[in-house]
Amino acid sequence: MPSPLVWTKLHVPRARHVVVPRPRLADRLGGSAKPRLTLISGPAGFGKTTLLAAWAGQAGCRVAWVSLEETEQEPASFWTHVVTALDAAAPGVGTGVLPLLRAPHPPMESVLATLLNELGALADGVDLVLDDYHLADGPEIAGEVAFLLEHLPLQVRLVISTRADPALPLARLRARGELVEIRAADLRFTVDEVTAYLNGVFGLHLEPSEIVTLEERTEGWIAALQLAALSLQGREDAAGFIAGFAGDDRYVVDYLVEEVLGRQPDAVRTFLLETSVLDRLSGSLCDAVTGGMDGKAMLESLERSNLFVVSLDDSRQWYRYHHLFADVLRAHLLDERSDEIADLHRRAAEWYGVAGEPVTAVRHALAAGDIGQAADLMERSSIELLRQRQEATVRGWLDDIPHDVVRRRPVLAVGFIGALMSRGDFETVGDRLDDLERLLAGPRADMVVLDESELARVPGATETYRAALALVAGDPADTVAHAHLAIAKAAPGDDLTVSAASALAGLASWGSGDLEAAHHGYSVAVKGLERAGNIADVLGCSITLGDIRVTQGRLGDALRTYEDALRLAAAHDTDGPLRGTADMVVGLSQITFERNDLAATAEHLKRVEALGERLGLPQLPYRWRVARARLREAERDLSGSVALLEEAEQVYVGDYSPNVQPVAAQRARVLVAQGRIAEALVWARAQHLDPDDDLAYIREYEHLTLARILIHQQRTRPAAHRLLERLQTAAEGGGRIGTLIEILTLQALAHHGEHGRHDVPGAVAPLEQALRLAEPEGYVRVFVGEGGPMATLLEALVRRDPSWAYPRGLRAAFDRAPARPVEQGLVDPLSERELDVLRLLATDLGGPEISRRLHVSLNTVRTHTKKIYAKLGVNSRRTAVTRAGELGLL
Repeated sequence: MPSPLVWTKLHVPRARHVVVPRPRLADRLGGSAKPRLTLISGPAGFGKTTLLAAWAGQAGCRVAWVSLEETEQEPASFWTHVVTALDAAAPGVGTGVLPLLRAPHPPMESVLATLLNELGALADGVDLVLDDYHLADGPEIAGEVAFLLEHLPLQVRLVISTRADPALPLARLRARGELVEIRAADLRFTVDEVTAYLNGVFGLHLEPSEIVTLEERTEGWIAALQLAALSLQGREDAAGFIAGFAGDDRYVVDYLVEEVLGRQPDAVRTFLLETSVLDRLSGSLCDAVTGGMDGKAMLESLERSNLFVVSLDDSRQWYRYHHLFADVLRAHLLDERSDEIADLHRRAAEWYGVAGEPVTAVRHALAAGDIGQAADLMERSSIELLRQRQEATVRGWLDDIPHDVVRRRPVLAVGFIGALMSRGDFETVGDRLDDLERLLAGPRADMVVLDESELARVPGATETYRAALALVAGDPADTVAHAHLAIAKAAPGDDLTVSAASALAGLASWGSGDLEAAHHGYSVAVKGLERAGNIADVLGCSITLGDIRVTQGRLGDALRTYEDALRLAAAHDTDGPLRGTADMVVGLSQITFERNDLAATAEHLKRVEALGERLGLPQLPYRWRVARARLREAERDLSGSVALLEEAEQVYVGDYSPNVQPVAAQRARVLVAQGRIAEALVWARAQHLDPDDDLAYIREYEHLTLARILIHQQRTRPAAHRLLERLQTAAEGGGRIGTLIEILTLQALAHHGEHGRHDVPGAVAPLEQALRLAEPEGYVRVFVGEGGPMATLLEALVRRDPSWAYPRGLRAAFDRAPARPVEQGLVDPLSERELDVLRLLATDLGGPEISRRLHVSLNTVRTHTKKIYAKLGVNSRRTAVTRAGELGLL
């Protein structure tokens, strides 16, 4: 089934054979000045599209054209057409955006940012034309187009034609000189243009006085002039006709259309009226609607006669009527042959249904008032449209079909439920599932079913949606129960239902902390998806499988998960890298980062950037930014790390996955590293975090972040100990070894800084346990990232057991790490040398040992120490270390 993208909307309408030259307007469109926005605004029939088409057809123009319709009020449809048009005009532009637009809830900030970045990389200019913009204008579209307009690169211009001024910042653009306006007064034909049009194009040989009269009566309105010209052809009493020509715009159109229609042969008039129900016209479609056999020839004849027919492609396959002309034709059809309208729409629906365009077919069936035909078309297409991520289209049909009709059609009912679930519209889903289950339990004769194979899928799908509804409601036990029922009821070979149910069970287990069960559910889902050929979804599940293994402390298994997924993607990349490839590379970067191979991590992230977001799943924009933020933090660019995390939060997409590592919590950790403890505390309070909370896996990462904050304040360090002990018990019970390693590391740091005593023995015990767990998997970053106090503790371990290579290697890694910049929060900040001394004061080294370590004299150490005391406002080593800990200087 083809995509709902309508390709004829992306063609510049074919210019008529003879067009009146309008240099005064052409200069404003194609001059050397390139404003951000060119606005062509005027009522119907003023030649806006004709003017643009003639300009766009000139040599040297690079134009991305979109003819808009009301269906483009939905953002995904609007931007899909815009991006595809841009890609056609400048190949490669916007291709990173289309995968994002296919997501159930497209992240529009990321969509627009990616599009703007790709437009910014253009070497040559391009003009984006949005014709009939008023049909798509609305609050959502207006906000997004305004954002695009505000950030357009210099080589790109937006050109809008519209019947009404758009809801865009026109006054600001006008004040900046970034707006060119062509309005109705500009579009009206001058006397010279009227002469060229009537006598040149139509060959009417009118006298100058008659030309002036027509110009005055029509006020240069092009549609009225065209209708007048058609009425004048073949008349002997042209002067009398012109003398009686008067009235306002609406009267003029009605009068002239009647004149034009009245002068057409019966066959042409009938054709015009009957085909006026169509938005687009082709020969075979017109034949299907009219019952004739000359549709193609008739359309070509109408075009040659300038009878308000606009060609939509270069091969003369598709046309449309001028909007104003079509409106009047439909009014005449309603007045003269209203009893035939339903049949005309019904025939159009049948043609579009066979042609594989279900959305347009449904629209005509509804216009015909044929609910049965509309329901049949919806039922045949809804499941496939959902697979194509066209949930908004299916959701929109819900308002067009009586619920009593849907209640008898199980396949259609389950399609509608799928659309509601995908759009996050859960309010009526429970009742709909109840109705569906009652229908399935009742007599077969009560059902309307077009495809028995689709009916066999319904019981399993019903239980799958029950499981998803339970997951959304926060009931993991019910989720797992319904997921198991879905698997049991799935039709033979229905791998998609089994995979979806298994993944839902895995999600429920993941959210409750049973990671082994979660991994099993996702592993089953991967196998089913691979059998079904849904490789992109296999890659999506691999993200979760890798995350689970990392949390379990199994870095090697996580690495193999990503590598296996990449090999699978490579085996199916006949047309280039598959969507999801970039996500797997981000996964690889996580493993190399944990092992402190920062160069490899940087290379992986560069590769992701080269692949682009078009090869990523919906989660890629935020996951990539988080990975880059961690690398920036490791490189001691803490401000850059915070900025990236703030971006990541803006483009976060979670789908049904539990948010086990909230981006805001990751940002709070970097704030702690910067010494911005007060700001980190603001975050903790906003999340209502308390060290005595009941613990749940879903908030484990946040509570660990809270523990980091508490450790940095002497008065709250006992609370940090209590919290870490409880977190340790929970992580051990859940087999979350990766988390346990971090918990033990924090316990070591908390002991080390306790009341300035530097309890090295108390700190070394949990650290040694952490090292024993971490060594088999090659963890480095979890230790090196903790800074100077960790280096001191590792030295103590090395002294105690010089033969143990792992802590020796970790200690050596500190010497290769960049120095950490510190935001001190002091009126008189400490110098780099004073910071070096302060860090050693926080150890158990005496003055002579510190002087030897720094290669300075003991008197120099004492001088630095006095300055440190003065700047910190303390008078002892112990209080200096305590104060430094509170400021995050250690």
